[in-house]
Amino acid sequence: MNRDHRKIVRSWKMYDWANSAFATTIMAAVLPEFYSSVAGSALDRTTATSYWGYSNTIAMLLIAFTAPILGAIADHSGAKKRFLGGFACFGILATALLIGTGSGMWFYASLLYIFGRVGFGGANIFYDSLLPHIARSDDIDRVSAEGYAYGYLGGGILLAINLLMIMKPGFFGIPNAEWGSRISFLSVAVWWAVFSMPIFRNVSEPSAIIARDESYNPIVAGYQRLRRTFRDVRRFRELIKFLVAFWLYNDGIGTIIIMAVIFGAEIGIGRVHLVGAILMVQFFGIPFTVLFGRLPKRLGTKNSILLALGMYTIIAILGYSMQKPLHFWLLALLVSMVQGGSQALSRSMYGSMAPPSKSAEFFGFYNVSSKFAGIIGPGLFGVVGQLTGSSRLGIISVIFFFFSGALILTQVDHAQGMKVAISEDEEERMRAGE
Repeated sequence: MNRDHRKIVRSWKMYDWANSAFATTIMAAVLPEFYSSVAGSALDRTTATSYWGYSNTIAMLLIAFTAPILGAIADHSGAKKRFLGGFACFGILATALLIGTGSGMWFYASLLYIFGRVGFGGANIFYDSLLPHIARSDDIDRVSAEGYAYGYLGGGILLAINLLMIMKPGFFGIPNAEWGSRISFLSVAVWWAVFSMPIFRNVSEPSAIIARDESYNPIVAGYQRLRRTFRDVRRFRELIKFLVAFWLYNDGIGTIIIMAVIFGAEIGIGRVHLVGAILMVQFFGIPFTVLFGRLPKRLGTKNSILLALGMYTIIAILGYSMQKPLHFWLLALLVSMVQGGSQALSRSMYGSMAPPSKSAEFFGFYNVSSKFAGIIGPGLFGVVGQLTGSSRLGIISVIFFFFSGALILTQVDHAQGMKVAISEDEEERMRAGE
């Protein structure tokens, strides 16, 4: 790998560093507890937990059905980076405005969180779609895993600063812990914006491949591409099987990420323990994620993901009995061992089976799959909580998603999926007359 290519790969990974601040502070650690205790102060704790789940469900619905067509348009018009920038700016602005959230303002917080989550998720479609273009096929697992490791470090550093702002507000000249949380929301927006710059400066936009029979109107061409993909969907049998498996097991992973802290707050675990354990996940996750990036050389990508899903099943079983802060810390340690690796290898396995010339379109489907996980899991968690008066049974329900997803994943022929991706890319170039 020459120096210029290393710079490109490093710049791509820096976007994980940038946007992971949203995932840690906004999605996982500070905002959920703040939503429960401050923004949702007029609600009882179980209702606040349910509303948080519903907010995530709405956000995922808004992006889920538009992702593939946006990806196809971006592929046709050579606009992956422009779409990435547009969604990122939308998310950054919504995140910055969260600083205005006060006591009882749960609706305001939900609305801005929904907008921020749409920006975050939408931008990730186009960020992920650049992976097959900047990483070699024999190195894609390692690059994807190192991207997640960058995210753990970047998100962890800012979360550590934010935790200090909440615990020791006077040290920063902040009046109280509530304002420490509110200012931390603004810090995420600034962090996300500043560290996104390298990917726009140093990563080139992949050249668009326009077939001779395609419209030059990007919207019309986007629908033409989708129609052709659906017509030929049987060719991508292994990719489709992987998507179904990913949809199922990622539902469990996403639910644990989104609901862990607010469930901990519901059962009485204090803010310091909640945020501190999430912070631990960030830093412990770095070496484990890098390790998972190297496991496929020995076990294969698919078997490495299955190993992670087995660990997640154990985490869900233990989570049902969680009562003390120590339990939360131990479960967080187990999560740190598999969270980044399972996500990184899922991304790289899918990327290796997606035709590079249609990467944004195919990663749109990938993100639809992940968004449905964000719809069903948190939504189920919220419904179970309201029906039973406790969210514990919601934790147990995720085991089904891990088990069924793993079962389907065992049936995926990874090598065949990679062959189809190469063949489709060659045919797409022939259509364009290259």
